[in-house]
Amino acid sequence: MMTAISFEGVNQTYMTKSGETTALQEIWLDIEEGELIGLVGPSGCGKSTLLSLAAGLLPPTSGTVEVFGQKGTGPSPDCGYMFQQDYLLPWRTILDNVLIGAEITSTVTPALKHRALALLDELGLSGTAHKHPHQLSGGMRQRVALGRTLLTEPRIVLLDEPFSALDYQIKLQLEELIADTLKARRLTGVLVTHDLGEAVAMCDRIVVLRNRPGRIKRVLSVPESLRSLSPLAARETPEFHSLFRTIWGDLQDEY
Repeated sequence: MMTAISFEGVNQTYMTKSGETTALQEIWLDIEEGELIGLVGPSGCGKSTLLSLAAGLLPPTSGTVEVFGQKGTGPSPDCGYMFQQDYLLPWRTILDNVLIGAEITSTVTPALKHRALALLDELGLSGTAHKHPHQLSGGMRQRVALGRTLLTEPRIVLLDEPFSALDYQIKLQLEELIADTLKARRLTGVLVTHDLGEAVAMCDRIVVLRNRPGRIKRVLSVPESLRSLSPLAARETPEFHSLFRTIWGDLQDEY
């Protein structure tokens, strides 16, 4: 199996008014192709910074980040990004929002428009192509954001708390949709979340980060008995609750 993302001795520091701040320290982590990895830890421990490093949006202060064996020199075309907010442009139709990346790169074709429409259907958004964002619910808007990400055909999908603004029922539905979509397309995923249950129910492995500076405290493998279940079904098992308590205990030590 190929390594999708490799962090090799990564350190990240920022200059602030009060001086130098270390966000990440000595991060060594390999993420294999097709894995869905969860990043959990206290607020400010560098979870989102790790996503930015993987995407090539930020160069490491020291150490190296490789995506499919290549050192990053800028934003990686292999990476798609989903944020907490959907960032849909309100004056554009849903189809035009999905196509915006291709429009920016002047690669819109009739075939691509057809693929975008098929993708909307696949994500449960049939009949929404000519609507505008204000006509859709929050959950539907995040489905559009997922479609916009997938249309670029990334090999890696970076997820920065994409469910945190949604109500619980919609959140569970989207967890299942995204987990199934990534598996069906054999994509690598990295999920940043504050919801430990979400990480346990969706992911193959969970990386627990220490408080500032962010360091890896532990990497936990999710049992196959959980990974074979849907996120909703996984929550009903003893294995889910056992792993949840383990991670909870790890994080309690960091506060």
